[in-house]
Amino acid sequence: MVDDPRRPFGALLTAMVTPMTPEGEVDLDAAVRLAVHLVDHGHDGLVLNGTTGEAPTTHAPEKADLVRAVVDAVGDRALVVAGAGSNDTVHAVRMAEKAAEAGAHGLLVVTPYYSRPSQEGVYRHTVAVADATDLPVMLYDVPGRTAVRYAPETLDRLAAHERVVAVKDATGDVQSAMRSIARTGLAWYSGDDGLLLPFLSVGAVGLVSMTAHLVGDELAAIIAAFDAGDTAAALAGFVAIQPVVDLICGSGNGALRSKLTLHMLGHLPSAAMRLPQVEADDTETAQVRAALVATGLL
Repeated sequence: MVDDPRRPFGALLTAMVTPMTPEGEVDLDAAVRLAVHLVDHGHDGLVLNGTTGEAPTTHAPEKADLVRAVVDAVGDRALVVAGAGSNDTVHAVRMAEKAAEAGAHGLLVVTPYYSRPSQEGVYRHTVAVADATDLPVMLYDVPGRTAVRYAPETLDRLAAHERVVAVKDATGDVQSAMRSIARTGLAWYSGDDGLLLPFLSVGAVGLVSMTAHLVGDELAAIIAAFDAGDTAAALAGFVAIQPVVDLICGSGNGALRSKLTLHMLGHLPSAAMRLPQVEADDTETAQVRAALVATGLL
């Protein structure tokens, strides 16, 4: 388990897919096998029931069962962070409570999406979820999906909450991150694989990744090299995996690409997704297979 006060959730976490059967049922056995594989390959933690985990289309009992199964499998070796994201505050609070009951070690709380609340609404929503359990909270700032980001003043207010300890930053705004890291003292995690090194350079402590499904060891080594002051090695390591980052993150649907590549590599029995997500067509499947061959992964 992680023992670094600068990194309450470790250095490398994967936003893990939720494996499903061809019929669309959550496949807990496949989830456990995948979780063990990831923790065996560089991961300090796993984020479940987030965007990549298709949280909008999985139901409350499924979410809790997934957390429980993964905690039972790897909870003594890695931190399990559960998504508690909703634009309905009461629903988000319920998810947080169920995640805590299932054994989660932390919560990921996103700004309420679609309804575009005021910053006061964002603040009160987040505090309500943070107050629902004793678990540490990672805020998730992803305005490309929510249309609302945490304003600096809101981050300052939330940083005063004893359980708000970290931020997953998917804004792409490195300069704002630099200011917020210095101002709030929160542990900052890049939520964009491609911006890992720029975020580390301004004080971020790690990464919540999709690409780490495939190159966890390599990403862990890049972060370790940066920590050791060997920025040249960190850069060289990242350049080497850039084609994998492009493969997973470049299409706009990282959940689909993650599931498809994991299936092709034998880590998932199925690449099934739930509507409105659909499986890759023949053209995209061929492109992904060719990219895996080109990167040496297949």
